[in-house]
Amino acid sequence: MGITVYVSTVSSNMEIKKHQQRITMILSSKKFEFEEVDIASSEDDKKRMREICGDEKALPPQITNGDQYCGDFAKFEEAVEEETLEEFLKLK
Repeated sequence: MGITVYVSTVSSNMEIKKHQQRITMILSSKKFEFEEVDIASSEDDKKRMREICGDEKALPPQITNGDQYCGDFAKFEEAVEEETLEEFLKLK
């Protein structure tokens, strides 16, 4: 399965868009392989994201590794700052 970043391409919220871009930029720059899943195009994907997160109102971006929930943008930023990104992504 691997790392999945759940995003929404139709969000009108600029903060969400910036967060999504920052996550994908950092993961790409660090050469992590990941898949982006657009929850705007699939109700099933949105449901799956919320099930993995354990929050029926979770909004993107959310990050998972397979069926393991890694966290949201705030947790991602914290991991980047603390240089614990691999642990956050459940790769270690």
